[in-house]
Amino acid sequence: MTHEDLVAESCVRALVARYCHAIASRDHDAWADTFASDAEWTVLGRTARGREDVLALYLQLVSGCRWAVQRATDGLIEVNGDTATGRWIITEYIQLASGASLMNLGTYQDDYRRCEGGRWRFARRVFAPIYVGPTDLSARPARL
Repeated sequence: MTHEDLVAESCVRALVARYCHAIASRDHDAWADTFASDAEWTVLGRTARGREDVLALYLQLVSGCRWAVQRATDGLIEVNGDTATGRWIITEYIQLASGASLMNLGTYQDDYRRCEGGRWRFARRVFAPIYVGPTDLSARPARL
């Protein structure tokens, strides 16, 4: 791995961290800024294209939540010049407006791109749920 690849990998890891921190702080503008202007986001069977539509879908999904905290771990990143791919395992804790709590476990498959100003952003992000349900893990998994 070259020095440039290591720097790019570090930038991608920081991108994923910014994404998670923006969720926890409910900073919707910072969250949207992690996506390229022409990005694609697929989550829970829905796909949005373009940063504005990605943000609109996200706002719909979090509208019934008091708060959420997402952690991304075990990131595997492969850099190829100004693009990269990655896979992440996520754990997300959510409190709904009703007060009920949920746990969301899943994986992200990502494509990244170095954008204007050298900043790395998501070009494509696809979420595949493993489990969505009570925090005691009593619901059936979405997949095995």
